Amino acid sequence: MEYDQEKVDEVALAFLFLTMHKDGSAVRAWKGFDWAVLDRLHEKGWISDPKSKAKSVIMTDEGEALAGRLFAKHFGTAG
Repeated sequence: MEYDQEKVDEVALAFLFLTMHKDGSAVRAWKGFDWAVLDRLHEKGWISDPKSKAKSVIMTDEGEALAGRLFAKHFGTAG
């Protein structure tokens, strides 16, 4: 099936917001998504390279901020 990869990337980044946690000075998120999606998020500069033995990725400052905004956009309620 063909799909809009930009929309998938946006929603995947928004879902990473749910699993973000502080790890020292870094903000990490669990990487339970399709590898192609994670690779695209990395190429866009929003997460660290997902190709590691770690079960999580490090969020970039831009990725962390954007994830919060996208989560509010797609899943927030008004009021």
